[in-house]
Amino acid sequence: MSVDHSVLTVKADAPFLYVRPGHFVIVGGDHIEQGDWWMGQVIFCEGSARHPKIPSLFQVADVDTGAIKWINADEVTNVIWSMDGWPTSTPIYEKHKG
Repeated sequence: MSVDHSVLTVKADAPFLYVRPGHFVIVGGDHIEQGDWWMGQVIFCEGSARHPKIPSLFQVADVDTGAIKWINADEVTNVIWSMDGWPTSTPIYEKHKG
């Protein structure tokens, strides 16, 4: 009889799925634990050709320098939720599956 010794991991939705223009995000580098990250405010969200409702690129203004940068969605390591809190509705891509 075989026994499954794998560890069950529950993954949360990727933070970038909830990002909209105006949100503040943490953009991580290769060494986040060593301080390789920066904070920016999202100006524009761009969807992919295959799934236009799922953001794949963000135009972000660096809050320290004011520089405008384009980043890939997977570079967003965290979203700063302030007064608005974590979104209670499902991401927009869930509503348009099918």
